[in-house]
This record gives sequence, C-alpha cells and structure tokens, in this order.
Amino acid sequence: MHCSSTGVVWNCGVDMTNSQVWFRGVRSSKFRHVYGVPFKRERCYDNVKITRNAHDSNFCAVNPKFVAIVTEVAGGGAFLVLPLDHTGRLDFNASRVTGHKGPVLDIKWNPFNDNIIASCSDDCTVKLWHIPDGGLSMHLTEWLVELHGHKRRVAYIEWHPTAENILLSAGFDSLIIVWDVGKGEAVKLIDCHSDVIYCMSFNRDGSLLATTCKDKKLRVIEPRRGIVLSEGHCHLGTKASKCTFLGSRGRVVTTGFSRHSDRQYAVWDQHDLAKPLVCETIDSSSGVVFPYYDHDTNMVYLAGKGDGNIRYYEVVDEPPYVHFLNQFLSGNPQRGLGFMPKRGVNTSACEVFRFYKLHTSRGLCEPISMIVPRKSDCFQDDLYPDTAAPLPSLTAKDWLSGMNAPPLLISMKTGVTISTHKPSTGNKDAPALQPQDVNNRKKFMFLSRETTPDYRPLNACPNALNHNNENEIQVNEKSQKTNANQNTKFHQLQRMFGKQTNDAEPVPLYKQINQGDVFSTEHELRLAFNRQGEELRIVKRQLQNSQQRVRELEQHVAALQAKLQ
Repeated sequence: MHCSSTGVVWNCGVDMTNSQVWFRGVRSSKFRHVYGVPFKRERCYDNVKITRNAHDSNFCAVNPKFVAIVTEVAGGGAFLVLPLDHTGRLDFNASRVTGHKGPVLDIKWNPFNDNIIASCSDDCTVKLWHIPDGGLSMHLTEWLVELHGHKRRVAYIEWHPTAENILLSAGFDSLIIVWDVGKGEAVKLIDCHSDVIYCMSFNRDGSLLATTCKDKKLRVIEPRRGIVLSEGHCHLGTKASKCTFLGSRGRVVTTGFSRHSDRQYAVWDQHDLAKPLVCETIDSSSGVVFPYYDHDTNMVYLAGKGDGNIRYYEVVDEPPYVHFLNQFLSGNPQRGLGFMPKRGVNTSACEVFRFYKLHTSRGLCEPISMIVPRKSDCFQDDLYPDTAAPLPSLTAKDWLSGMNAPPLLISMKTGVTISTHKPSTGNKDAPALQPQDVNNRKKFMFLSRETTPDYRPLNACPNALNHNNENEIQVNEKSQKTNANQNTKFHQLQRMFGKQTNDAEPVPLYKQINQGDVFSTEHELRLAFNRQGEELRIVKRQLQNSQQRVRELEQHVAALQAKLQ
C-alpha cells in the first residue's frame, strides 16, 4: 500500500478482493472549495519597514483591536502597533514600541486582554506593554513588566491558552521559563533540552507542551513539573522544525526537513513519538514551514518562509489523518505571517481564517481572507461553532496547583464583538499588568447604575419646579457669559462689520474704530516684522560663514592630496 500526498490510496496484489481494492475518489468536505482573497491595496498596511532579521519567527501578531509588526531599526529593537482600521500608507515617523536594547525576536498578544502585548528580544529580556485603545501617540519606552531570567537571547514566547497571566519563554540557553506575569516572577524552569529550542506549542487546555529542538527530537512535556512524558526523533534535516497540537485528539503535527533537505510534515500520537502516524513530503524548497491549526474547522495551514503560497489541509480521525484541500497562490514571497483569532473574523463573508502577510521586499502587510463559498448571507452555524472566549478559565494559582480546564467558549453569532480591555480595579491584589485608569473606572461606575425612566408629564413631576428653576439659572448664567464675551475684540469686529439689526443709518467706520487700537496694532506688527528680518539676516550670515568654511576645508584637502602625490 502506498500513500501519496494527494490523498489517493492504491492497493495492488495478485489475489485482490473487493475489500482490498478501493478508490477514494473525491472526498466530501465542506472546506473543499476554500479559497484565499487578498485585501485591496488601500486596506493593507503600506510603507512598513519590516525587519530583515533571519530569525525563524512570524514577526507579526494580530488581535481584533491591533496589528503589531516587528520593524527594522538602526540600534536596539522596536515594533509597530497599529489599530486594525488604520490602513493605507504609514507615516514615516509613526510611533513605535522602542524599549528593548536588542532586536525584537517574537511578539504575542495576551489572549485575555487585547491591550497587553509581550515581546522578547536579543537583550535576554521579556517585556510586557500596555497599548491604549486609540493606538500610540508617541514612542512607547515604559513597559509594564520586565522579566529577567535567561542568560542568552530569548527566541520565542507563548501565552497559556486558558490560565491568566501565565507566559512561557524559550531562550538560546536551551531553557524554558514559566512566568507568572501578574507577580513578575518565574515559577518554573524547564531544563530538559540539550540544544536550541525551535518551537513550543500548548495543547487545547494548556496541560501539555510540545517542543522541537535542534537535537532533532520532538518532546511532549508536562510544563508545571517540567517532566518529559514522551520524546522521539522528529525530522532528520538540519534546518528548524515546527510543531503544533491538533485539537483535543491527542495528536501533534510537525513540519521540518528530511535528510535530503525535502520539506515534510508528519502527524504523531502524543503518547508514542517513536514513529509518526503519517509522514509526507511537501516539496524541495528551502524555507522553514510554519503550521497554523484552526480548532473550530479542523484545518491546518502550512506556509513556508520565502514562499508565495499557503497550503491548507483538513484533519480527520482516520488514516491518513490529513487531507490536502488546496493552496493559495501568490507571486510575492512572505517574510512572516500573523493570524487573526477566530473571534475577529468576518462571519458575514463566510471567512474562516485570516492571515496578515509580511512581504519580503515591498514593505507591505497584506491581509488574506480564507473564505468558504456560500450563496446565503445568513450566519452559517456549521462554519462557526462556539470558539474560545477572551476570558480565562483558571487563575495562575489554580493552574500552578495542578488544575486543568478547557477554554471558555462564546458564540460567534452573538459574542464576536466582546471587548477584553480590563479597567483597573484599584485592588491591592490586582495583577501588575493592569494599568491604573481612573477614567475607565468612572465610566464603568456610571454604566453599572440602574436607569429608572420616568414617563410622567413634566408638570406632574414633583421635581418639575426645581427643574424649571435650574433651567432659569442656567439661562441667566449663559446670558451673563454671552454679555461678558461681547467685549472681546472678535465681537467688536462683528459689531463693526456685521449687518445692523435696525434700519438706522450705519455709523461711519472712522468713528467706530479706536485710533489708539490701530496705532498699537500697527506698532506690534512693525516690531514683529523687524524682529523676523533681524533673525533672517543672522541666518544668512551663518550660512555664508559655513559656506566659506567649506571652501577653506576643500582647499586644505586639495593641498594635502597634492602633497601626497
């Protein structure tokens, strides 16, 4: 029996029965006709200086509020954060997050707070930042939390999918550190890798962690105890391999390279990593392949760095476990890909996934929608089951004590627009990453009051007289302010040049204007003119001196060159 990458199975033998010879044909699937649609140029993010770092990371993170992109800077590290609707050509001096001393290697949004983003860098630190709702108005250099613990640069970070304030970081010192960012401290050190870590991925409830390493091994780890539950040799090529869990089925998909540098994907049973369930060759390109799994549609997308296409497959429970569907083709190679959480996709257009593609050479971030063709404009219940909510199932303390819980779910039909901005509670035990925000606290106090409408006529209300008195007081105050403002120069000019309300003969202009005011204004203008003229003469003199100095230096250089010859 031979299984090819097309999903067609042939069985040839001498005495073959009907049960042995069969042909799969066209497999029925509602995702068989999924196609990709790139956004128009005006809906893209243009003129972005995308980083040229060779690190194997996505360099882009997206949530329903913001898109973050790692940018190229002369010194230190920076990344750009834009509100999702701020599309078009980016201003050259756009505000950035510029607090790292080395290049930024990875960024991830907090799944439970759309205004908190974590970043790791070449400077051996992990930092958390708060982004205000309207975006940045100036360069952000002050972080919420700074995490020190790695001795070499920090390559990857990953938020826990169900527990609040739990963050994992993997460094080039072959260590994984579990952080409680609410307290700003490390709670566990995982030291089971013999070489550089290439990738890490949580399962659906965050009870297990899958990692790939430069020693060509795939490991499934219990992150709270740091124990390796199973491990086995993954892809035998020399380049980086990536991994991700396939839902709650107990399987892991990996991408990597064979001994002959062919790109592969493989599906593994998390309990037995000695041999893959299936291993297929993709092609012979050289870019590292990143897997993206959608828990709601059971589709996995494979996108290679430097490729122009995105392949997508459907994951099933029976062999061969992965069925090729189609691919999105593009002539522009990608440097990285961010993706939108499911709660941020457009359900009215039957969009099931959305990538944010960083172009290699054009300085462009281009959204790409993966769409299931449907004729009806109604909400498609079969495409959008309940998805992960932006609310934690567990506290950090509960998870660290050994508790597990599946993610909380929200309906895509009613809960897509849910906000995850958390106002400060002003509590002593509040996490360090929640900034104090007095305005939001006042807003929530106002919104929490119960509104009791009164539909009686105004004259029947017991407080009507008080309301009338208050209105009269407000009118009197307003008239006083208006009378006081009549004495301003603006209102004087209005009275001078405006139309007369009565039919009386207008007063001549020379009688209206105070001669002293005219002379004082003319004197001020003359002084300002003289002052600007003097400043202009000084600038001209400085320019002449600098030009003369340049000529002297040129003559001096020419004389030195003549001596050398």
